[in-house]
Amino acid sequence: MTTTEAHGLRATLRRWSIVSRLGELPGPMRLIVLGQLAFNTGFYLVLPFFAVHLGRDLGYSGAAIGLLLGLRTFSQQGLFAVGGALADRYGTKQVAVTGFVIRIAGFVLLAFADGLPLLVLGTVAVGFAAALFSPAVESELARQAGRSPLPRADVFAMFAVCGQIGVVVGPVLGSALLAVDFAVTTLAAAAVFVVVLVVFVVVMPREPGAHAADPVFAGWRDVARDRAFLAFAAAYSTWLLSYNQLYLLLPIELTRVDATGALGAMFVLAAVMVILGQLPVTAVTRRVGPRRALPAGFALLALALGLTALLTALPALPGPWRVVPAALFVVLLTLGQMTVMPQAQDAVGRLAGERRLGSYFGVLATAGGVAVLLGGTVLGALVDPAIPPAVPWAVAAVLPAVSAVALAVLARRVPALGSVHERNDA
Repeated sequence: MTTTEAHGLRATLRRWSIVSRLGELPGPMRLIVLGQLAFNTGFYLVLPFFAVHLGRDLGYSGAAIGLLLGLRTFSQQGLFAVGGALADRYGTKQVAVTGFVIRIAGFVLLAFADGLPLLVLGTVAVGFAAALFSPAVESELARQAGRSPLPRADVFAMFAVCGQIGVVVGPVLGSALLAVDFAVTTLAAAAVFVVVLVVFVVVMPREPGAHAADPVFAGWRDVARDRAFLAFAAAYSTWLLSYNQLYLLLPIELTRVDATGALGAMFVLAAVMVILGQLPVTAVTRRVGPRRALPAGFALLALALGLTALLTALPALPGPWRVVPAALFVVLLTLGQMTVMPQAQDAVGRLAGERRLGSYFGVLATAGGVAVLLGGTVLGALVDPAIPPAVPWAVAAVLPAVSAVALAVLARRVPALGSVHERNDA
């Protein structure tokens, strides 16, 4: 290798290194990106072990556990639009800090609750807290990245990488602490958010809401009139439903082939792919442009589900090969995720005209929550011994395939979804 080639390789590795790229971010943006690592570390300290605690330690039935988990999802995903509107009106710092305080209180409640009323209150608090701080910090990151020389898709790629590091670190710490007591685990999660709260209060600049003079939910009116964005949100919502099959159909498939012990490895595989591959994949998709990257990403999601449907229709492979369908699903799904997410989050700012970003990001997340609620109910009904195991996978594959077509059509009709070069030439 020549000296020039070695310098080029080192430069490429620096571009793909999360540590070196974080150094390029201004202080508030770096705080938000690293905050995502802390959010997920604290959250995943508890979430993977919550159902076990409810059943094993507290003796609750499957129906009660399902109710509590459903309440957590609804109070988070279903209320993102509320949090986004509040961020537009009152400002990112104020809304995010309120969310941190509520999540800390929710974790403290869960640490000591043994009756259903307190468990419900703690679960709803943990979910609603994310409905406040997530759209607030995402919209603020989009706003600041839109003003910076860094590509916004790259900034959201770093956001995704740090989030996945938290997804890996949280359960590892949680499993160690769970050997002591669930209350210790949950209080440790609360402590993580206390640290985040203090850092945000001290470091994050306090600014008025971007639309402080308007009624609180005025942004919803603008979003409701934006037909291009609503079509985009509807098409994008199948991404979250597809991703949710890591929690619904993937465990069922591993149970079918008697390989439930491989489930943890599948999640590690997905996280490692994002941590190592998100920045280079985003560099490629940025060159390709959202007009091609978004439909291609949803086509990968459809391929992940469709190929798994085909493989589950065949006899199970022998020995360790029986996990091949599940592993292929995880690899293709994660590639689709890495292709879609930064480009889509960058596109939201352009579709919104860089205004009312809290409302736009909030409605986008709520659309995904509705898709998971409705689609998950349908797919869950198809998981039945009387129905071939390939059927729910095949039905799930249709949805991102439709989204891929819809996004390809939208990209031709909506200038904001064109490539960077196309927008510069306009």
